[in-house]
Amino acid sequence: MIYKVLFSDYEYASVEIEEKIIRKFIPDVEFIHAQCKTEEEVIEVAKDVDAIINQYAPISHKVIERLSNCKVIARYGVGFNTIDIDAAAEKNITVCNVTDYCLDEVSDHAMTLLLSLARKVPLFNQQVKGGEWDFKAGLPIFRLRDRVLGLLSFGNIARRVAEKSQAFGVKVIAYDPFISEEVARAYNVELVELDDLLHQSDFISVHTPLTDETYHMIGEEQLKLMKEEAFIVNTSRGALIDEKALIQTLHNNEIAGAGLDVLEVEPISADNPLLKMDQVLINPHAAWHSVEAQEELKIKTAQNVADVLIGIEPKYVVLPRKNKNT
Repeated sequence: MIYKVLFSDYEYASVEIEEKIIRKFIPDVEFIHAQCKTEEEVIEVAKDVDAIINQYAPISHKVIERLSNCKVIARYGVGFNTIDIDAAAEKNITVCNVTDYCLDEVSDHAMTLLLSLARKVPLFNQQVKGGEWDFKAGLPIFRLRDRVLGLLSFGNIARRVAEKSQAFGVKVIAYDPFISEEVARAYNVELVELDDLLHQSDFISVHTPLTDETYHMIGEEQLKLMKEEAFIVNTSRGALIDEKALIQTLHNNEIAGAGLDVLEVEPISADNPLLKMDQVLINPHAAWHSVEAQEELKIKTAQNVADVLIGIEPKYVVLPRKNKNT
């Protein structure tokens, strides 16, 4: 039997690492390489495949209902919002992600954005290169020690942000209805309700997965609860923040600024008002990346596929198969 494995899309120079790992366990395999952007493009190449490795292409209900033989959909990354989980469950397809490949990269990046905003580093750099030598251009600047960092979600990445920020003397609070007080206390973090976090925080760092329930969880109402001197950092998913509401809030100087590695629409459009705001840092969804993290992600994604196809429960499972004989 020859297994068919589809790469629905990928932004890497090659997928040799993935192919090598899968061939190690499944010698008879055909790899299909695509760069799908639409549902129709995925459907055209995926109808009879045994496995899909996915990055950004939409693996929607429309796509999944047309899959006749698929056993596993493995996504490059922690998030799985490109995949219709309910539709996969109906078709008895295992869905996998990789939850631990870039913990230091993303937490380091969140801290970098936070520190850059707090110390006004990009603004000072821009001012000096423009011929202005005046520290007052970045005022006000507040001492980091004893400021409050609020974490939206308290998973693996947020926990590392907590540890790293505490080294600067920052007090950390978190909102996560799925985490126990005992776990939070182990990291010297206080669990609070969302409104309390928004009221108290000098910095907010977003680490929540994107689901139907968390879409635009930070909107106009939530932004109005933030302090005028507060900053918000997002290294998770752009759609967790209502971008139109954020733009209006920043325009009105109702918060101090934002550090955004992710946006609702990527890449950002040339006419997006955020590009003209000096108090906003924008990165091209780069927080996850390092040479080591990319290689680890490719290895673990491929191993997820190999495990399912040879009948082993993969390590990283979002949705398991109920019946492995179908």
